[in-house]
Amino acid sequence: MILTVTANAAIDKRYVVTSFDVGSVNRVKSVELSAGGKGLNVSRTARIAGEDVIATGFLGGHSGEFIQEKLKAEGVREDFIWCIGETRSCINIWDENHHTQTEFLEPGARATQQNQDSLVKKFTELAADCSVAAISGSMPEGCTPELYKRMLAAGKKAGKKVILDTSGKTLEECLDDHPFMIKPNIDEIQMLVGRKLNPDDTQELLDAAKELHARGIPAVVISLGSSGSLMSCEEGAFQALVPKIDAVNTVGCGDAMIGGFCTGIARGLSMPESLKLASAVSAAAAMTNRTGFFRMEDMKKLEPQIEIRKLR
Repeated sequence: MILTVTANAAIDKRYVVTSFDVGSVNRVKSVELSAGGKGLNVSRTARIAGEDVIATGFLGGHSGEFIQEKLKAEGVREDFIWCIGETRSCINIWDENHHTQTEFLEPGARATQQNQDSLVKKFTELAADCSVAAISGSMPEGCTPELYKRMLAAGKKAGKKVILDTSGKTLEECLDDHPFMIKPNIDEIQMLVGRKLNPDDTQELLDAAKELHARGIPAVVISLGSSGSLMSCEEGAFQALVPKIDAVNTVGCGDAMIGGFCTGIARGLSMPESLKLASAVSAAAAMTNRTGFFRMEDMKKLEPQIEIRKLR
């Protein structure tokens, strides 16, 4: 069983327009609604991969009920903490002519201290029956990094592998709580090691990942977008090389990668094997219009084409 935490869930709304013109009336060609927030994208991709998933976090209002129904239809179990107020919406506008994406992210409904205490308790209870957990994304108003630190401590006490996929101050403050895995991008790892890095220098990036690995984080994965990813873990340093694909929608591909890692870990795969699976899921997710979704046939076609190189 895989446990996901989405503290700042959302209804993801994807609008497709011929051309997005600022200051003008824009007519939408198609609309797609999905249960969003990084952790719910993780939930969906792990479920498509065939794993049992239970999702928790905060929900509120009619938007929260919509997300509940969506998860039920997708076969994802849920056990959320309910807050006063409406769960937010996140809007993604795809411009067909210019091949650009524009995002509008609403703030989330406030989570009280009682809500946060309830979530930590819920996480502790649910983690007991799970082999791996993923805490993903931002937090709503009223929360501090202490919320994630408490869940990481609870997971560690229970002997569970907890992946942390967040950013900024929250990521920085949680490093000393030793999540099992983090997945920073170039900007984030530069912040964490406190220096500028050359994104084209594999050795330099791996040295930075190794620094974080040495601080007590068993696996550090650096996402490089279409260039693949790097990983420093207890089994060594690895590079994932992915084939060129016709990307349709890259929003949520990082979440799909976390879903792939959760799937691999839940199945008892090694970290290099999990990296290959996660890379295939992430690439397949870029081939669909839907956020946090992939087709199994795409993933199975891509996985044999992904090369995992051991660098150290």
